[in-house]
Amino acid sequence: MSKANFTIRQLFEMDACTNCRLCADVCPAACAAMNGELSAVYRMKGLKRHLKSRTGIFSKLLGRRPPSLEELKHYADTVFRCTLCSNCEEICPLGIRLKELWLSLREDLVQEKAYPSKIDMIRANLAKSRNVFGEDNSERTEWVEDMRRPPADRYVRPQAEVVYITGCVSAYFPLAQKIPIALAEIMDAAGVDFTLLGEDEWCCGFPLLGAGLMEMFADFKSQNLAAVKAKGAKTVVFACPSCYQMWREYYETDLELLSAPELLLRLVRAGKVPLAELPLTVTYHDPCDLGRGARVFEEPREVIRSIPGVTLVELPHNREKCMCCGGGGNLEMVDADLAAKIARDKIDEVLSTGARAVITSCQQCVRTMTSCVKRNKIPLDVLDIVQLVRKALIPATPAKS
Repeated sequence: MSKANFTIRQLFEMDACTNCRLCADVCPAACAAMNGELSAVYRMKGLKRHLKSRTGIFSKLLGRRPPSLEELKHYADTVFRCTLCSNCEEICPLGIRLKELWLSLREDLVQEKAYPSKIDMIRANLAKSRNVFGEDNSERTEWVEDMRRPPADRYVRPQAEVVYITGCVSAYFPLAQKIPIALAEIMDAAGVDFTLLGEDEWCCGFPLLGAGLMEMFADFKSQNLAAVKAKGAKTVVFACPSCYQMWREYYETDLELLSAPELLLRLVRAGKVPLAELPLTVTYHDPCDLGRGARVFEEPREVIRSIPGVTLVELPHNREKCMCCGGGGNLEMVDADLAAKIARDKIDEVLSTGARAVITSCQQCVRTMTSCVKRNKIPLDVLDIVQLVRKALIPATPAKS
């Protein structure tokens, strides 16, 4: 473990930490597992200890030995069992950029060859198939065939004003494929000139970021940017907050980037999405990357309130304080049981509101919470916001001949 893998600012931030332990109280992994070793405060202590034992004259004078590979692997096991939800960063009274620090730490541990074995699977899948699941990348648009009236071109068009980035989860998981179907039908009804990239869409790179494999990212970034440019598009739309966040933070582009709630709100305000009454009490779960990450809080709520008959009740923890669902940070691949425990805590909070449905704006949140609901036979609907809008969408009246 080397100081060279951390910025000067990060080294100062490590020293600034006062060990106040507020981060431990809001960590979804530590709380669900009842294991303090999964908290940010433990992670910070371990990081400072390992760095001091590796560098400097005092480590030699005091006889501090570098951590063994076995010790590093134990430490890495706690580092990678984190959803990267940023709750710890949100509550930090010193404003330490903890998520960036954890990402740098993961890269460092990968270089030290101290990481969970599933990281090798992520690396292999993305290198070979260009998606995190190792599926055939030419099948990214197969979900279109499940639409009521699938277009012959599968929405893969030579030119369009808008490119819709589907994301790996919605492209390949049947449970999540209802999301791109709903968004495509909404955009069709609203007259949006859009296209998919098809097999030219590669993973956005978020799994690489979470796996400490950012040395592979450049190829994915250049491919996706070139594919969008080839379509002549000016706007890129994302129903996946992780894809949206990666493009905002790492793609350095002048393209207009819109999350699905931002697009939906624009269409609703323009009167392009006529909505029928839908008597339903719902609550809204803020996805970590869209909420704490991109600060998109009010747009989805305004969309929900625009649907006649829908009543929105807030979760006890909402907006920047929203509890993670357990689906982030590659946690499901590293520790599926822990991800399931976090999801159960989330669903228990949802049930406390009395809502009949929980709405979110993330395909991974939908997948994680739906799995929990089905596994525990809980009478609760889990919907992405585009599915909710699609349920209320008034069908276009066929033109008279």
